[in-house]
Formats: sequence, structure tokens, C-alpha cells
Amino acid sequence: MKTSPLPRSPKSLVAAGALAAVLVATAAAQDSQDSQHSKDPRLARLDPAARSLVVVVIDSARTAGLPTEPLVQRALEGATKGAPGTLIGNAVRRLAADLGRARAALGAGATPPELEAGAAALRAGAGPAVLAQLRRSPRQTITVPLAVLTDLVASGVPVDSAAAAVLALAASSGDADLIDFRRAVERDIALGAAPTAATAGAAAGFLAAGADAVHVNAGARDARPGRP
Repeated sequence: MKTSPLPRSPKSLVAAGALAAVLVATAAAQDSQDSQHSKDPRLARLDPAARSLVVVVIDSARTAGLPTEPLVQRALEGATKGAPGTLIGNAVRRLAADLGRARAALGAGATPPELEAGAAALRAGAGPAVLAQLRRSPRQTITVPLAVLTDLVASGVPVDSAAAAVLALAASSGDADLIDFRRAVERDIALGAAPTAATAGAAAGFLAAGADAVHVNAGARDARPGRP
């Protein structure tokens, strides 16, 4: 025997309607908030769980004045590789922490490329003191020296040897010279030289070449009286 549903009172209908309205409004507010924080359409490639984790980190980094593009790229890299959302979120969170450490070492005036290169150098094992010392070198930007340091470590050079060589060269070598230095080290390693020996030999050669260039330029100035 079927029983007919009990008739609802006007009050219960009003309450049910109010509850539904609250749920709809809450969902709409959440969607609006997610949309506001996820303005970058590229984040749509992430699954909802990963996107929620990444958005929180990116919002925090933006509030702290850190560059957010490296964080987006790290998240997209994880998505391309099919990594789980938790791993993507953790990777983005670690990168944000590294960017914060890099800024603490390089100062508030560090550019986004410097911060990104500094974060990579920290992950490679360079200490904050190395970054701070590079910051004090008479260079307009230290993005390339930091990148060269990281590349040397990736090639098997101990971080202390890589840092010492880059610090020695950074004060007097241009970006192109540092890139040539890195290539020389990588070439010697490929030919069988030990990474430490290859780094020391290449650094000595570049430092000597720089000193010779200074002497040549000084001689040229001396040969032209009245020229600065």
C-alpha cells in the first residue's frame, strides 16, 4: 500500500527555499572567488584539486611581491607530465619558498629573472651567502652568473668549486665570457677531465686572459697621449 507524501507547510517550504538559495549563493561565491584568483586561463589545464592548491600558493606569492610566472610554469610542467595534484601543489610551494629565500639573499631590488636564477642556484646547493656575494659584485645584473653556477653543478662540478669560480670571474667578466667559460668546462668534462680540475683550469685561463686584456688596453692608452 503506497503512502502519499505528507503535505509541506508553508514554513517548511520557505525554509527549504531559503536553504537552496544559500547553497546556490555559496556555490556562486566560491566560483566567483576561484575565477578571481585563477585569472590565468592556463591554469584550466590543471585538475580542480591541483588548481586549488596552486592558486593558494600563487596568491600568497603575489601578495608577498614574488614573481608568479615561474610558479605557473612549474604547475603546467607537472600537468604536462601527468603528475598528481598533490605533487604539483608541493612542487609549486617549494619553488615559491625558494623564490622567497632568493629574495632574502639578493635584496628587495632583485629582478624576477634574478630571483628565478637565484632559486635555481639555491636548489643546486649554493648557499645564500654565495648569492649575497654575487649581489655585491659590480654588475648590472647577476642572472647569468647564477645560471652558469647552476649549470656547472648540473654538469657534475662540486657546488663549492662552481661558486668559487663564478665569484672570481663575475667581477671582471661579461655575460658572454661567463657563458664561454661554462662551455669550456663542459667541453673539458666531456673530454674526460675531472669536473673540479676542468673548472679550475678554465677559470685560470679566463682570469689570465682578462688580465692580459687589461694590460693590452692600458698599453694602447699609453701609446695615445691625451686619451683617457
